[in-house]
Amino acid sequence: MTIHVLALTAIALYLAAAGGLARPLLSGGKPLNRLALGLAGAAVLVHAGILLGMHRGALDLHFFAALSLVAFVVSALTLLVNASRPVAALGVIVFPLTAALVAVDSFLAPATLPQPMGWQIKLHVTVALVAFGVLSIAAALAILLAIQERALRHRQFGRWLRALPPLTLTEALLFRLISAGFVLLTLTLLTGVLFVDDLFSQHLAHKTVLSIVAWLMFGVLLYGRWRHGWRGARAVNLTLIGMAALVLAFFGSKAVLELILHRGM
Repeated sequence: MTIHVLALTAIALYLAAAGGLARPLLSGGKPLNRLALGLAGAAVLVHAGILLGMHRGALDLHFFAALSLVAFVVSALTLLVNASRPVAALGVIVFPLTAALVAVDSFLAPATLPQPMGWQIKLHVTVALVAFGVLSIAAALAILLAIQERALRHRQFGRWLRALPPLTLTEALLFRLISAGFVLLTLTLLTGVLFVDDLFSQHLAHKTVLSIVAWLMFGVLLYGRWRHGWRGARAVNLTLIGMAALVLAFFGSKAVLELILHRGM
C-alpha cells in the first residue's frame, strides 16, 4: 500500500470521526462517540504508518513533517482525553486540522530527510512534542471555555451548547492539562539545558526565549489559580498567550527559513 493510499485513508478516517462527533453538536442526533473515537483510533494508527514510511521511522523536524508529527501527537492525546473525560468538541476541532496537515505533508510538501541526532536530543524533542501536544489541547479547551461563557452570558442556549460538557468540567480539565503541560515543558527546558550545547546560540536563542516566556505564562496562571482562584477570561487569555509563544518557538523560525528563505530543506 503506497503512502498516498495510506494518506487518503487517514484523511477519510479523521474526517469521518469528526463528523460522528459533530452530529449531536449540529443536528441534535444520537451521539456516535464510540464509533467516532474508534474511527479516530484507526486514523491515528494509519497516520503513524505514514510517518514511519515517509520519514524512515525517524524524527523529521522539517516544517511540514513536524506539523504532521505534532498533529499526530495531538490527535492521539485527544483520544486519551476523551477516554476519561468525553469532550467531543475537541475532536471536531483537532481531527479535521490533522486531516489537512496529513494532506499537505503527503501530497504538497517537498520530500525531506530526517537529520541525524543522538538519543539525548531525541529525548529532548520527544518531551517537547508531548508538551506541545498537551498544551495545544489545553488551548483548544480554553477557546471552547470562552465560547461557552460568552453564550451563557448572552443566554444563547443553542443545541450545540447543550451538547458540550458542563462548564465546570471543561474548566477542571483545562487546568489539569495545563498542569501536565507545565511539568512537561519544565522537563523540556531541563533536557535542553542538559543536552543542547548552547541554548542561546544564534539559531536557538529565539526558541529558548519564547519557550521560557510560555513557561512563565503557564506558571503564573497555575499560581494564580492556586493562590487567587483565577478563572474565566484571565485563564483563557494567559493560556492562549502562552500557546502563541510556544507556536512561535516551535514553528516561527522554521516557517521563515524553509518557506521564505528556502534553507534547511
